[in-house]
Amino acid sequence: MSATPDHRTIKPLTRHAAGRLVASALAVAALVAPAEVAARAGRSKRTTAPAAATVAVDYGINLAGLPIGTARLAGSFERDHYLMDVSAVLTGLVGAITGGKGSARASGTFAAVPQPGAFSIATHTASSGIAVRMALAHGNVVQAEITPPLIDMQDRVPVTPASTRGILDPVSALLMPIQGRGEPLDPANCNRTLPVFDGATRFNVVLSYAETRPVQKPGYAGQVLVCNARYQAVAGHRPDRPGVKFMEDNREMSVWLAPVEGTRVLLPLRISVLTTIGTNIIEATRWTQSGTAGTTGTAGAEPNATSVAQASLPAQ
Repeated sequence: MSATPDHRTIKPLTRHAAGRLVASALAVAALVAPAEVAARAGRSKRTTAPAAATVAVDYGINLAGLPIGTARLAGSFERDHYLMDVSAVLTGLVGAITGGKGSARASGTFAAVPQPGAFSIATHTASSGIAVRMALAHGNVVQAEITPPLIDMQDRVPVTPASTRGILDPVSALLMPIQGRGEPLDPANCNRTLPVFDGATRFNVVLSYAETRPVQKPGYAGQVLVCNARYQAVAGHRPDRPGVKFMEDNREMSVWLAPVEGTRVLLPLRISVLTTIGTNIIEATRWTQSGTAGTTGTAGAEPNATSVAQASLPAQ
């Protein structure tokens, strides 16, 4: 791991590497490697402590109406600690051409907001790959490593030490602690700004309430919050690039948030982002949940918001 990041050690990604990292960050909205989650839940069962609440969400990834991949998000929530692992793979013709796949992991604590302690992500294509690791303390980046090393681009906005304080990694940004009146479907849970740093670019995702609507998926039947989303570039981006301007002007982005029963968190059921080549939609195909999270039960949760299982964004 490298020293504390500043504008000299955290250099912006090349155009293609940034695209791969953003693609994996979007895929992060849909996956998790369940092995460590299962092991952690298993340890809980052998003690008198409450079992961790675990949730796994399978997603389909569609671009411009065409299915291009699948993803999985799984998380473990034990009192005020969380562990989330993410993984996605491109399929069909796109997958055959690119060989694209990725995985990510984050852990930390949460109350009003997540406070990540560790984050890692790795993406691979047929021709290249990139890996990012970060260590954080109370949401502040203290160590960071990117492989291969980043290439400096003079026209990018520098990433300064201030840019890496009080941030969320792309995986932790998917975790939305309940706020407002403490009810999971309170519209106030949409109204928040997510300060995201992916190891190379710093941006805000600004959410605002749009509506509450009923949804029925395998394993989930109940209401969800629909939040509009806006993208704000902060650092590490190239302000004159058409893609950056497109995203900053983009009004066609939204996320559906569903409560995780037995916890005080919400997770995405659907993410929709208009891109320059069509709308990218990551939507749940199955929701699976087990366990409880001790004393962090969801206040006012809908009785049918989720079913308990029997066993189991964009800078260029």
